[in-house]
Amino acid sequence: MIKLDTDKITSALLEGGSVAEKLPFYEARQAQLDLMALVISAFNEDALCMAEAGTGVGKSFAYLLPAMYYAAANSAAASATAAAATSAVSAAKKNDAKQVNKPVVISTATITLQQQLYEKDIPLVASAMDTEIKAVLMKGRGNYICVRRLEDVMFEPPLDKNHHDELKQIHKWVNDDEQVSHNGGKSELPFMPADSVWSSVCSESDLCLGFHCPFNQQCFVQKVKKNALNADIIVVNHHLLFADLVARARGAGYENAVVLPPFDRLIIDEAHTIESSATSFFSSEFSRVGIFHQLGKLYHKRRANHRGLLVKLFSILPPDADTLDEMADIIDKIRKRCEDLDEQALQICGSEGIFRLSPSVDESFLKKTLLPSLKSLRKEILKLTDSIRIVIEQLDEEIAFHQTVWEIRMIVKRLESAAETADVFCKYQKHEDDVLWIEKYGGAKNFSGSQNWAVFSRTPLDLAPKLKESVFSPNKTVVCVSATLAINEDFSYWAKTCGINTLSDRAVFSGCFASPFPYSSAVLLAVPSDAPLPDEYGYQEFVNTAARDLVSASDGSALVLFTSYQSLTNAYAEAQPHLTNLGIRCLKQGDDDRTRLLNDFIGDTKSCLFATDSFWEGVDAPGDTLRMVVICRLPFRTPGEPVHEARREAVEKKGGNPFMELSLPQSVMKFKQGFGRLMRRSADKGIVVVLDGRILKKTYGRLFLESLPETKRSFSSFNNIVNDVENFLY
Repeated sequence: MIKLDTDKITSALLEGGSVAEKLPFYEARQAQLDLMALVISAFNEDALCMAEAGTGVGKSFAYLLPAMYYAAANSAAASATAAAATSAVSAAKKNDAKQVNKPVVISTATITLQQQLYEKDIPLVASAMDTEIKAVLMKGRGNYICVRRLEDVMFEPPLDKNHHDELKQIHKWVNDDEQVSHNGGKSELPFMPADSVWSSVCSESDLCLGFHCPFNQQCFVQKVKKNALNADIIVVNHHLLFADLVARARGAGYENAVVLPPFDRLIIDEAHTIESSATSFFSSEFSRVGIFHQLGKLYHKRRANHRGLLVKLFSILPPDADTLDEMADIIDKIRKRCEDLDEQALQICGSEGIFRLSPSVDESFLKKTLLPSLKSLRKEILKLTDSIRIVIEQLDEEIAFHQTVWEIRMIVKRLESAAETADVFCKYQKHEDDVLWIEKYGGAKNFSGSQNWAVFSRTPLDLAPKLKESVFSPNKTVVCVSATLAINEDFSYWAKTCGINTLSDRAVFSGCFASPFPYSSAVLLAVPSDAPLPDEYGYQEFVNTAARDLVSASDGSALVLFTSYQSLTNAYAEAQPHLTNLGIRCLKQGDDDRTRLLNDFIGDTKSCLFATDSFWEGVDAPGDTLRMVVICRLPFRTPGEPVHEARREAVEKKGGNPFMELSLPQSVMKFKQGFGRLMRRSADKGIVVVLDGRILKKTYGRLFLESLPETKRSFSSFNNIVNDVENFLY
């Protein structure tokens, strides 16, 4: 067991320390040193760690130094062990020694932080340590070019000339001998390709031929994976991390390379997002649109033309038109079953657009409508997949690994997954540990001609056991750090959410490390005492007027956060004409891509952005770009959200209080994220205005206030607050 020297490592960030000397204008921060000591203890004691570090603490260096010192020591020890083992093996003429070095994996939620760690922070620390550290940046498959798919699409180029030109540019870039340094990543391209172009050439796990691919030696994904096998530090994102962890938990094991090489030391930055990041890997869904898309790849007919993978398959087999015709008939039946099911599901969703299946739902009603259609669809899908499997299993080995066959196998798996989910819906009363619901989706007409379609979704009622099993139990050290993990310095809610609280046999360290930023002098927290409560008459009209007047008072530089898009639309419609006349640029979520909206907002100090859910976090707009955050309503989850409602019912069933145990903690955590958008640098100054009077008038409101750093406060009439805004900013 390699023990880290706390004094030696922390001294690197003290005045005159090896790392501190490389950082211009650096000042030692006690909170950062204390956080680093906690992380070191987690490495030394094989412990789990929960740490909340306020903005400006410098959490990246606080975990990076221990990780890199550990990786360096571990690598040296592994090399010595391997050398001794190789000698012994050579003498005994045995097999090669097993590699004992394991990397430290660092996972982040944002590409920005991922790039910063890999391109700036890790090289800086390595140079200060005067040690060679091999770090590898790994992204999901979808970020890399698939050479095989690129070559395929070059033979069947798109009709759009611009898209064809982009493909030619990508092809030239990939095959340019002078471009030896790139990894085939989208971010490395000299231009940003259209989404449809990139989706036609990027790597996809379901379409990967693996070692049977004719371009295996040129494969960018394989090169990155191979490069990571002897890495000391691997920087990934949460999506890639859970792709690996879930595969291991489901049987791939922990001593073999899966998506990542084997590891047992893990650092999760922005850890408050891991529940949402993990959800997609433990959930499943299907829809008419999705099934039609897969069927279209297998077989489709236009007039007299028959196309698709099945047509290609039978073209390389002995003539068997009858079998292909039978499969085509089944595909037609599946399409019809999908349409019937979709029609029934949309009717059940009604005007609310959502319907949850729970044990309390009248089964006799569903037996007359939904369940027979689900069973019929499942039956036809399995009839098709069984027919395809029979054909594939009889193929010669040479044909069995043909690209067409491989792609058909992947589609069969996707269709069987849809059939499995349909079966779960049919047996919904036996699946009390799952949340099952149907939701109406809509928009522009899709290729099937309908504007609305239903999506059948399944997700675990409680993710904590799965996170415990896949993340915390298998690894020796897991460090979870974020600006928002605790509520009033209490980690109970988050520990329960992710399953740490049930690990009684493991040491669990925790700590809150306050931001060094001068909140008490640089931030004004304002709440109008005369604001109507959200359920009172006139509340929306108040929000409309208040948002307009507050943004006017701050002369832009404002982020206005909502919990509902309808409320946002109403407020924007009221404010936009007035603010535009004042020369303030008004931006609204939904009018453009999220990244472009943020760039426009950050690039114009006299602008305001009206936004909802996703903008409560991940917005980094320092300086005069953002001087005021308006939180229109406390971010309680919307009643009727199926997963939230199911979890509320589960708490109630156990005799608990769903509001205090679930709704309130979730809202406080989200509220802290919204508040945290304001101060991004120590020199920032600004105002947070909360237009929801519950924070003052309800007993639970104090929990929101106590979870924030100490600030200046103005709890007065709205007119007084507008004056306070102007006086504070100017």
